[in-house]
Order: sequence, then C-alpha cells, then structure tokens
Amino acid sequence: MSDPSPSSVRAALDLRVAFARLRRRLREVATEPSGLSAQQSSALARLGKGEGSTASRLAELEGVRPQSMATTIASLEELGLVSRTPDPTDGRRQLIALTEAGRSAESGNLDARREWLAHAMEERLTEDERQTILAATALIDKLVRE
Repeated sequence: MSDPSPSSVRAALDLRVAFARLRRRLREVATEPSGLSAQQSSALARLGKGEGSTASRLAELEGVRPQSMATTIASLEELGLVSRTPDPTDGRRQLIALTEAGRSAESGNLDARREWLAHAMEERLTEDERQTILAATALIDKLVRE
C-alpha cells in the first residue's frame, strides 16, 4: 500500500478537526436546555441508541473509568432519567435503561441539535454551500460504507 497523497492527508486532518468542532458544538446545544452535563447527555444518547446497557459498557464506550460512569449514572437516576434493574443472567451486574423522562430528554436533545444545525446552515451558508454539504455527506457516507 502506497503512502496517501498530500491532499488525502490534508483532507483527513481537516475533516477530523471539523467534525470534532461540530460534535462539541452539538453537545453544547443539547446540554444547554436540559441543564445536563456533557457526560450525562452523552450517556443518555448512548442509552437511547442502545449502545450500552451496563455501567461498565458505557464507561468503555465513553473512555472513562467505571467509577466516573457510576457517578454519572447515579446522577441520571436521581434525576429520574434512567433506571437500574438486576441483570437476569448475571446477578452482579445491573442493566441501565432510559425511563420515559430519559427518552423525552434524549429526544429533546436530538431536536435541539437538529434545529440548531438547520438554523445555522440557513443563516450562515448559501444555497450552493448547502448543496455542497449534501454532496460531501454522500461522499463521506461512501467512504465509510464497506
């Protein structure tokens, strides 16, 4: 395999930086209305997507220590956003699930992110630039498909 071209290296770096900035901004937008921390909001999002059902799995996905995730889950449980139930296959573990209030909060976060991004694109980009983004997202999707 040959070395990537300079344009590929530059595109990879620029894309990664842009996505990191966009992700940070979307997290800020999502946490502002609900008053949740970024860690709490991220845990809710992962639970909403079905990515983690135990504290240890959530900690692994988030790249934090299990003790930190346990604190986050306890705070979400205190807010009534998640519930814990014993794992029927392993009595030492507890399964974490969104409550109705948690599903509503996560749905509100998704709505807030979508609304902010749509308004930002409408206000800051021309129609041609929005069409370029649509074309770029199709290319990015092509990149990640196997």
